[in-house]
Amino acid sequence: MFSPSQEEHCAPNKEPVKYGELVVLGYNGSLPNGDRGRRKSRFALYKRPKANGVKPSTVHVISTPQASKAVSCKGQHSISYTLSRNQTVVVEYTHDKDTDMFQVGRSTESPIDFVVTDTISGCQNNDETQITQSTISRFACRIVCDRSPPYTARIFAAGFDSSKNIFLGEKAAKWKNPDGHMDGLTTNGVLVMHPKGGFTEESRPGVWREISVCGDVYTLRETRSAQQRGKLVENETNVLQDGSLIDLCGATLLWRTADGLFHTPTQKHIEALRQEINAARPQCPVGLNTLAFPSINRKDVVEEKQPWAYLSCGHVHGYHNWGHRSDTEANERECPMCRTVGPYVPLWLGCEAGFYVDAGPPTHAFTPCGHVCSEKSAKYWSQIPLPHGTHAFHAACPFCATQLSGEHNCIKLIFQGPID
Repeated sequence: MFSPSQEEHCAPNKEPVKYGELVVLGYNGSLPNGDRGRRKSRFALYKRPKANGVKPSTVHVISTPQASKAVSCKGQHSISYTLSRNQTVVVEYTHDKDTDMFQVGRSTESPIDFVVTDTISGCQNNDETQITQSTISRFACRIVCDRSPPYTARIFAAGFDSSKNIFLGEKAAKWKNPDGHMDGLTTNGVLVMHPKGGFTEESRPGVWREISVCGDVYTLRETRSAQQRGKLVENETNVLQDGSLIDLCGATLLWRTADGLFHTPTQKHIEALRQEINAARPQCPVGLNTLAFPSINRKDVVEEKQPWAYLSCGHVHGYHNWGHRSDTEANERECPMCRTVGPYVPLWLGCEAGFYVDAGPPTHAFTPCGHVCSEKSAKYWSQIPLPHGTHAFHAACPFCATQLSGEHNCIKLIFQGPID
C-alpha cells in the first residue's frame, strides 16, 4: 500500500526492515496539495543500509566562543549548552553502529528526514493559508531506532543542524543532572503521550509529558515555553510504543509500529467498506434518492449523491435546502425525521488507515466535521486530549484536526435502507 520511500535497497530481493511510521494528525491520507518528497502526511522509517546513529562521548567545558566554535567545527556531531557569555559545555557525539537516527522538523535542509509544517484545523491548508509565524522548531526532534530486534525506537528533543550541531543558547532551559551530564529543553518543547493499553479499542489516554534533549521524561512546564522545567518522571522512558503521540507545537504525529500497522486496516480495506456501504444503497428518507460515499480520491469535493447527516441525532439524508429555523445558527437545521435541531453537514469517509484502531464498519461520525470511521476508532479519538496552542488541550478529529464538540464528540449514524 505505502511504498518504501527511502533506503529501499538494504539487501537484494529482501524487504527492508520497517521500524514504524509517523502519521501527521489532521490529514486524510495525504497533504491537501499532494505529498511531495520529504513533505508528506505519512513517513515510514526503514532500517538504513548503513547505521547513522550517534552517542555522547567527550565533554568539553569552554570559556571562549572561539574555542567553542573550534570544537563544533570538527565535523563531529555535538550539543552545545551555553551557560553564560564565557562558559559553554560542548558534548561531542561519536558514531553508533547499533542505531539509526531520523530527524523531524520544519527545516527543508538535508539533515531533516521528515519535513513537518503547521497543521491548520479543517484541512484548509493550501498555498494561500500561510502560517505567519510557525511554532514548530526547524530541527524539532530526533528518533533513534535500534538496528537489531526488537528495533526499539526512542525520541529526543531537538535535531542536529547542517553543521551537525544542536545549540542551546543562554535563554534555553538547561541544567546539569546529579550524575554530571548536561541536559535541556527546546523553546516550545516536544511533548509525548503514550496511550494506556497500546493502540487498541480498549486503550485509554495516557498523561502528556515533555521529552528533554537527552531523552529524559519530565512533567509539563506551566506554559509551553516557560523557563522552568517540570519534574523528572523517573519511572517513564522515551521509548515510543504503538499509538504514542508526539506534539511539536503546531503539528501532532502518531507513531505506529510495524507490528501495529500489520494489524491495522489498509486503504484497500477502507475502500472495500466504502463499496459495501454503497452496495447496500442507503436512501435519503425524505427524497428517497440513493446515497453514495464518493471514491477515496475525490474526498474533497461534495458530490450530488453524498450522504449528509444531522449531527445531533445521526439521521443520514441527501442534501436538501429545507429545515432552516430563524432562531438557530446558519449551519443548524431541524431534522425532518425527529425534529432535533443541530448541525447538518456532508459526511466524509476517514481514509487515513493509520488512525483506525480496528477494522470495523464506518458507522460513526465526528462532530462537527462529519468525518466517518468505525465506532471504536471514533470513540478512541473522542477521548484523546491533544495540545492546542501554548497550554490548552482538546479532542480533535484525526482526519482534519477540527476541535470536537457535542455531547460525546461523535455520533452513531442512522442510515435508511432501500424501501423496494
